[in-house]
Formats: sequence, structure tokens, C-alpha cells
Amino acid sequence: MNHQNLENAVYETVIRAATEISRDARELLEKACKQETCETAKRILSSMTENLDIARAERKAICQSPGYPTAYLSWGGEELSGTVEKALSRALSEATRKGFLRPSIVDPLTRHNPGDNTGRGVPNIEYQHHPGQKYTDFIVSFKGCGAELGNAMKIFTTASLKMDRDFEGLKRFVLETVIQAGGKPCPPYAIGIGIGGQMDVAAKLSREAVSTRRWDDENQDVLLNRLEKELCANINSLGLGAAGIGGDTSCLAVKIGAAATHTAIAPVAVNFHCWVARRAGIRIYEDGRLEKIL
Repeated sequence: MNHQNLENAVYETVIRAATEISRDARELLEKACKQETCETAKRILSSMTENLDIARAERKAICQSPGYPTAYLSWGGEELSGTVEKALSRALSEATRKGFLRPSIVDPLTRHNPGDNTGRGVPNIEYQHHPGQKYTDFIVSFKGCGAELGNAMKIFTTASLKMDRDFEGLKRFVLETVIQAGGKPCPPYAIGIGIGGQMDVAAKLSREAVSTRRWDDENQDVLLNRLEKELCANINSLGLGAAGIGGDTSCLAVKIGAAATHTAIAPVAVNFHCWVARRAGIRIYEDGRLEKIL
């Protein structure tokens, strides 16, 4: 694939992410609306899906917040990282100039805003090399930052996990985090949970799990799959509901990523993702063919 075609593909993926939510997230949102028994929550969920229809039809941004851009790039053959990084930076600048994204990325201390949603360390790109992989996957995620206000991190010990009580310590931490967050993360949300590594690894795992996996998929790890389903059900039993006003569905999905850790610790990161699932991805084959993957 030549560089111009790649730039065009990355740009269109960015615009798709800004003006639509991924199909899996939309289907979960529609299912929640059909099953909702609280009339007020049902109206809120209905207005959310209506907003999605308008944004897509008018090719407008779904949400006034541009979110924080993180991209995931995995490849096995030809090295495309430098090319994709340049293409993504240009796409963000152009999308901001055309009004698809509000310019909200600033210096963390001076708060200087360059006006194009780029800056030191932005866009953030996570690179994954898989020798033998016959394609390159590019996924871009704009995760709303209001939802970030509810995020939490804790370094557990083996004892505090309460493994002998079916991970009671872990479950309590997640539910307490949800209660503390209330309606700030714009429910119904999805939650990414990272377990293992050190603090930085757990945080990255939590973001990757909720940003790159389909929200309706099954975790291939039997234990993690059980915990995902149980935690999602327990969160919904709290009755926080859409927009935090009460209702049956507060959480659309829980996604867990895990990595090996040191015997003395068990880091856990809880990462909220609002219902505006602005995630889009493409698969680039060696012969130049493109395929949408999110």
C-alpha cells in the first residue's frame, strides 16, 4: 500500500470513530433500551441511540468531547509504525480543523493548547509485533475523559485479593469504585480491568481490554470470563442506571486483561469507558487490501 492510500485509510478510520460507535457497543445499547423497566432510563437510552443516528446521518461528532486518542498497531511483516504515526498525527490535525474533534489536548502543567489535538506523547500509539502475522491491524480509540474521573488503581497483596473467598477483595474494590464514581462516567459504560504486571502494566491492560476487544465477546480464559460476567451483573444490580438516574443497566460489559506479576503484589486498574464507544479499526493485508475490524 502506498503512503497516500495509507494516510487516506487512517483518516477515514479516525472520522468513522468520531462520528459512529462500534457496532457491538450499539447493539448492547439497543438491547439495554429494549429490556429497561425504568421509563426515565428508557427515554435516556432511546435518546442516546437517536443521537447516534443523527451523528451518522449528518457526519457529525457523536459527542462534544473529542476524548483522548490512543491507537493500537500490530504487525508481523513490513514495518509501518513510522508511517502510521505520521498519518495519524495528520489525520487528528485535519479532523480537528474540519470540526470533527474539539481541540482539547493541552500541556499537563502549562495547559497550553496547540489547537490540533496533538502534543508531546499524543497521539499515544501502542505497538505490538507478532512475527509471522500476515497483516497489520490499526485500531484508534477516542475514550472520553469525563469517564476517567472515576478510574481507580490499587496494589493488592495476595492476601488482600482474598483468593480463598473467590476473589472477594478484588470484587469489593471494583464495586466500591463503581459506587464512588456514580454517574460521572456517563453510564451505561463498559469497564476495562487490568490485573498484573506493575502499576503501569495494569493500567495499560485496562485501557487495551476495553478499547480493542468487542464488548460482546467471550474471554478465552475461563476464570477471567466468569469474573467479567459476574462483575457486570453485580454492577447492574446496584441500580445506578443510565446517566446515573436509576435503572436496570449501568454497565454494558466488563473486559479484563491480565499479565504475570511479582509474587508480592497484584496490581488492579479499573478503567471506565462511557457509552460513546468511539473505536474503529482496519486490517491492512500485504497485497494492500483493507478490511474493517471494529
